[in-house]
Amino acid sequence: MFLGFDVGNTHTVIGAYRGHHLITQWRIKTDRQKTADEYGILLHELFECAGLDMKEVSAVAISSVVPPLMIELELMVARYLRCRALVVGPGVRTGLAINYDNPREVGADRVVNAVAAYEKYGGERPLIIVDFGTATTFCVVTAQGEYLGGAIAPGVGISTEALFSRTSKLPRVELVRPRSVIGKNTEMSMQSGILFGFVGQVEGIVTRIRDELGEDTLVVATGGLAEPISRESDCIDIVDSNLTLEGLLIIHQKNS
Repeated sequence: MFLGFDVGNTHTVIGAYRGHHLITQWRIKTDRQKTADEYGILLHELFECAGLDMKEVSAVAISSVVPPLMIELELMVARYLRCRALVVGPGVRTGLAINYDNPREVGADRVVNAVAAYEKYGGERPLIIVDFGTATTFCVVTAQGEYLGGAIAPGVGISTEALFSRTSKLPRVELVRPRSVIGKNTEMSMQSGILFGFVGQVEGIVTRIRDELGEDTLVVATGGLAEPISRESDCIDIVDSNLTLEGLLIIHQKNS
């Protein structure tokens, strides 16, 4: 069994694979204060609830944008899973040429998404990968497998939290599609601004990237807002909710 850990700033997603089949996945809060033992106990409980045996795990790969957690997670893997974790970073084979001023600056999550998207959908035209996480990231990969870079913008969570915390009269609202773009009350107005504002952001950046490349692209979206944004925009071609986990599996296979 293979385990992939996608450690984000807000949540950590853990996926369990047998071969190429995703058996199950869990989403937990990313807690920088947890120790290796606490993560080990939590993982044991998750496995028990799913009717799985931790002894089946033979390989682990980790993508993390939270450096302080890496020591504890690597220790947890060694202590509780009895194997050595593959940590996505410099020196790990990805199959992509990283054309970035400083390749070490590219976030592991962006590399993993790019690897999965290129492996699954690349080769015919350039790819734009949009990941709706704590930050919204845009990554560009050529048809030849060259990672060109991209854009990073504040995610919906950061943006809405700033709106709620810095204004006295605006309430917290559920992020659902309002009946119309023109809101008839405060709640609808906020829902319209948040949802359609992010739709406009995605469409605007994708259009500018396409213009800069001078050719058509395939846009692949992943992350929490991928589905609702894709329903409101024609610029997203594919929504792949498991893109990062599949990228971890692919990178593990390339380095085995």
